[in-house]
Amino acid sequence: MAIDTWLLDQHQHHGHPPTLRFYNWNPAAISLGVSQRRQMPKHWQNLNWQGQPVDLVQRPTGGRGVLHQGDLTYALITSEVEGSRSQVYRFLCKFLIEGWAKLGVSLAFGQPSRDYVRAYNCFALATSADLVDFQGHKVIGSAQLRRGAYLLQHGSISLDSDPELWRQVFQAPGPPPNQAQLAMQNGLTLSQIIASLTQAAQNCFEAQLISQPLTHQEWGEIYALAQKNGPKCQCSEPTAISSRP
Repeated sequence: MAIDTWLLDQHQHHGHPPTLRFYNWNPAAISLGVSQRRQMPKHWQNLNWQGQPVDLVQRPTGGRGVLHQGDLTYALITSEVEGSRSQVYRFLCKFLIEGWAKLGVSLAFGQPSRDYVRAYNCFALATSADLVDFQGHKVIGSAQLRRGAYLLQHGSISLDSDPELWRQVFQAPGPPPNQAQLAMQNGLTLSQIIASLTQAAQNCFEAQLISQPLTHQEWGEIYALAQKNGPKCQCSEPTAISSRP
């Protein structure tokens, strides 16, 4: 989360190019929407899984609680995207729809739900910013942070969640497998997913994406930002960073 906030700062104030980043989580964590900390279940503060505590991490973006275990997270930092909030989501999510279509998984936008604001669990319900499979099962939940013309869009792609951890966190049975999870069970790999989504982003945004690992100096700035935002904000090496020149 600190890396994504830093990338947004760099894009807004220092001319850093728009960025697409993919990463996963170790150990497991729950990320809270920017305004959710006072609305989470008390038992989330004392969760453990496989001998390690489940971290609570504050997202800079909105939405409900997301369990990060067996998922793939994406972060998209960009600017000057015209249109209403709904139109911006539809434009930015095009690469997700196209990339998954190439992998044989058809996705569409969910429908607005008034119950979402009362839910603790982001994946309990879909909104018009989320992507669902043809059976209506939520596959990708997305949320945004806007700073004028600059924005960060986060999303979690549900791929291989542990049912026991899900039950412990949300005190309910896990949802039925979505089409992305079934594709993973049939041999689809994480590297294939990232490659397909990266190619789709290049096609949809007419951009050339270049891998750009962080420097030691940049890591220092990010750790400083993490400490400023609180001790629960943890940084880890990203799976991939891709930037448009």
